[in-house]
Amino acid sequence: MSTPLYNSSIIDIYIRLIRSKYNFVNVGELLSYAQMTPLEVADQGHWFTQEQVNLFYERLLKLTGNENIAREAGRYAASPEAMGILRQYFLGLVGPSRAYSLIGDTVNNNFVRSSVYTSKRLSANSYEITVTPRPGCQEELFQCQNRMGFFEAIANLFQPKLPRIEHPQCMFNGDPVCRYIVTWEQTSTGFWHFTRNYAAIAIFILIAFCYQANQMNTIYLLAPWALTLLLVIKICSLRSEKDALLTSQKSLKDLTDNLFKRMEINYNNALVTNEIGQALSRQTEVHDILSNVIQILEKRLDYSRGLILLSNPEKSRLVFQAGFGYQDEQLAFLGKTTFHLDRPDSKGVFVISFREQRPFLVADVKDIEGNLSGKSQNFAKQLLSQTFICCPIICEGESLGIIAVDNLKSKRPLVQSDVSLLMGIAPVIGISLRNAKLHEAKSNQFSSFLKVMAASIDARDPLTAGHSEKVTEYSDEICEELGLPRPEREMIRVAALLHDYGKIGVPDAILKKNGRLSDMEYEIVKTHCHKTRDILEQVNFEGIYREVPEIAGAHHEKIDGTGYPKGLKGKDIPLGAKIIAVADFYEAVTSQRHYRAPMRVEEAFRLLREGAGSHFDRNIVEALITCRLRATEENEAEAVQEA
Repeated sequence: MSTPLYNSSIIDIYIRLIRSKYNFVNVGELLSYAQMTPLEVADQGHWFTQEQVNLFYERLLKLTGNENIAREAGRYAASPEAMGILRQYFLGLVGPSRAYSLIGDTVNNNFVRSSVYTSKRLSANSYEITVTPRPGCQEELFQCQNRMGFFEAIANLFQPKLPRIEHPQCMFNGDPVCRYIVTWEQTSTGFWHFTRNYAAIAIFILIAFCYQANQMNTIYLLAPWALTLLLVIKICSLRSEKDALLTSQKSLKDLTDNLFKRMEINYNNALVTNEIGQALSRQTEVHDILSNVIQILEKRLDYSRGLILLSNPEKSRLVFQAGFGYQDEQLAFLGKTTFHLDRPDSKGVFVISFREQRPFLVADVKDIEGNLSGKSQNFAKQLLSQTFICCPIICEGESLGIIAVDNLKSKRPLVQSDVSLLMGIAPVIGISLRNAKLHEAKSNQFSSFLKVMAASIDARDPLTAGHSEKVTEYSDEICEELGLPRPEREMIRVAALLHDYGKIGVPDAILKKNGRLSDMEYEIVKTHCHKTRDILEQVNFEGIYREVPEIAGAHHEKIDGTGYPKGLKGKDIPLGAKIIAVADFYEAVTSQRHYRAPMRVEEAFRLLREGAGSHFDRNIVEALITCRLRATEENEAEAVQEA
């Protein structure tokens, strides 16, 4: 049957045993024979079918020649190397009895779907465990042997000697169930309890008999020795209890310490997730988002290295975007490496994680080499990865990329909790990336709209075409020279691009007139400022962009109050309007017009400085001159290099 019945952790225990005692076995070949992959074994959420498990055992038996390999693997299952935290949990229970009482819940919920485990207490040191197959499931004899090994290992956690296991009923002998009776030796505490109680009873009976026989001398003779014997037994019993309590206390302390460590890790993980969320909520650029994520991962988490790959717009490649912990040559190698998403036969971990939207914890990259292309093998070789975690970055059901970490330098092994942490972080990254993409699309749409509006004015007169773009360029240079914040620069850039939009209401006869304008014509031209403001106020600008209409409409105001349309003075004029005024004047006088030739740059600088303090802001004038001189020097240097 093809129903998944056995959790991958069962096979993982076999693999760990093989690496520990049978390292001559080729794990990759073994898994391939069983139609399993190392990635599936590493994924603790994966389940295998009965056919796959049968093939695995059949091949393993042939390779090792050990007919007891299944029982040995069962014993190994409770070793520190194989079950870590579960072993500590059992030890925290003080004795075997409680551990066996929990077998049903432990196995049924986490390891096996083919049968149901139940346990029943028979005595202080004996438990009956019954395994009942589920309808339609047919296990094999080696799985019965594996169970017995596991039952032996549990008692072995608490005492050096293996327990005795009786198997009165077995499915493979025709019985409906497998029934096991596990009996372990009583501890020294139990022995001294037994001795104390029965010694006290024996002495009481002896004294009573002597009293009835009127043997008072015998009573007087025996009493001191009897009391001494009881006292010695009591002392031994108390010492045994104390040792047991100390052992239990140590186990509980170890368990508590581990719980506190886990709480600390969980708390730190929560802080990391929150910190990433807070940092990303303030970012709208993909580069900034990835840079912040990488910095936080490197600072707060115990990983040697990490990287983020994102798919290209066509979803045909995974491309490196950011990373930490890599050497310069490795970063250069990463920058040149891509992973194909458009090839159905691609079986690399990153590609599978992206496609199937599930994480992987790869214990040893050598185990998956058989599933990698030559390119992927070269990638692993170049980066020297041994064990790593890979998680998909998903948003609204769509894969956006992957995040991967490894511990090349750290001795701390990667575990399932690391997978859980990354799977908690990845959606936060995914949402931020999606929002950044939406913001970018909205910004591009907004920019296109603005350019169309500006072009609609320039298109009326080919001679002045490009005026708005040049004024915007000069305004942005001034903003940069003045050190204005990026959001304010962007807002002034938009206002500069649209500063002349009101000219759409000025007749062509006036706008394109050769020669000097009459006073009436000049007054009509001046109306373009308030028309610009009125039109732009119809646009639903948001945030800092709400200042665009006012700034664009005030670009002909002058410091001394002689400008228009409102005659504003000094500080009453918005900074953005002052910047656009200088940029607009410079562009106008240095460009060809219907009524005059372009002015030399030096003459334009002279006029700007003459108007500084009355018409223009002095600092802004000097900022523009500095920018234009720098640009001229750079152009001359480029010309020399080309020559």
